[in-house]
Amino acid sequence: MTFEEIFAARVHDLRLKKGISQKQLGEAIGLSHKAISTIESGNRSTSIAKLVALAQFFDVSTDYLLGLQDMPKQE
Repeated sequence: MTFEEIFAARVHDLRLKKGISQKQLGEAIGLSHKAISTIESGNRSTSIAKLVALAQFFDVSTDYLLGLQDMPKQE
């Protein structure tokens, strides 16, 4: 799996675990629901600022979102 695919899957999974819609996630971090949809489908990456916003929103590390580590947070 590429890091783009991992990123897409992790954003999708975290959003579902939180029980929110793409629109709600987009509103929380300043993106449209369409942008969230294309991120989750793997057709779009995001800026560093939005990567950090996603990590903060989901309370996980950016390394986790990018597939550089498997633990959501460092111990």
